[in-house]
Amino acid sequence: MTTSADDLPRPDAATGMDAAIELFAAHRRRLFGIAYRMLGTVADAEDIVQETWIRWQGTDRSTVREPGAFLTTVATRLSINVLQSARARRETYIGPWLPEPVNTDDDPALGAERAEALQFAILLTLERLTPTERAAYILREAFDYPYPRIADVISSTVVNARQLVSRARAHLASAKQTEAPPSDPRRLLEAFLVAAQNGDADALEELFAADVVSYTDGNGVKLAARVPVIGRARVAKFVAAFASHFWERKSIGWVEVNGQPAVTLIENGVITTMVAVTTSAEGIEQLLWVMAPDKLGHVAAVGG
Repeated sequence: MTTSADDLPRPDAATGMDAAIELFAAHRRRLFGIAYRMLGTVADAEDIVQETWIRWQGTDRSTVREPGAFLTTVATRLSINVLQSARARRETYIGPWLPEPVNTDDDPALGAERAEALQFAILLTLERLTPTERAAYILREAFDYPYPRIADVISSTVVNARQLVSRARAHLASAKQTEAPPSDPRRLLEAFLVAAQNGDADALEELFAADVVSYTDGNGVKLAARVPVIGRARVAKFVAAFASHFWERKSIGWVEVNGQPAVTLIENGVITTMVAVTTSAEGIEQLLWVMAPDKLGHVAAVGG
C-alpha cells in the first residue's frame, strides 16, 4: 500500500497557526490599549481586538513584513470606524456619557508603555476630536509612534499626521493644565468625601474650582443626575442635598482607575458607584460619578 503526499500530516500549517497565535498574543495588550483609548469602553475595545484577530487569521501572513505594524493599522482603522457609529449611539444615551473606568492598580492589560491618554480629563477632551485626530494623537503620545508610521496607519501624509497631532495637542492643552501633582487628587478626594457625607455645602465650596462640573454617568439608573451640574455653589448644594440618604449603607473602597485615585461605593457586596475627580491648582475641576452598572465591572482590582 502506498501513501500519497495528500495523506501525510502537514506540520507547516499547524506550525504556521501556532506562530500566528504567538505573534498576535505578543501584540494583544497594545492593540487593546489603542482601542480602549479610542473608544472608551472595554467591550468595544475587546471587540476590536477580536476582529483584528479574525483579519490576522484570514491574511496571507507570508506577505506581511511587519506584523506589529499590520495589526496596529487594522485595530486603529477599525476603531476609527466604530468610533463614528459609537458617537451616533451616544446621542440616545440617557444623561452624560463618561469613559468606562478600568482598574490600573494591577495593570489589567491596558498595554501602554506610557500612561498618556488614560486619565479621565484627557479621555473626555479626546471626545472633542475627530476620530482621525484622536488616532494620530494616541499613536504618537501614548505609544510613541514616529510620524511616518502614523501616516501609514491613518492613510495620510507625514505632514498631515503632524498637523493632526498638533491640532489634538492644542485641544488637549486645557485638560493637561488641570493635572495636579500626584498627591493632590487623593487629598482633595478624601476631603470631598468627608464634606459630602456631612452635607457641608460650605466645605464643599472651598474644595471646588469656580467652574467645577459634576458629571453623572448612569444611563437612566435611579438617582443618577441626567444633566451636568455646573458652578461652585450649584455643585456644592447638589452634593449636600443628597447627603442624608445617598451614603447610607455604603462602604467606601479606594482603587486606582485610569491611573488616578478613585473610590468605589459598595452596597451589599456590589459596587454601585465610582467617584473620581479632576483637579487643578484651583481645586476640584470635575466630579465624575459612574453609576451605570455595565461600566462598573472593571473597576475592582483583578482578583479583588
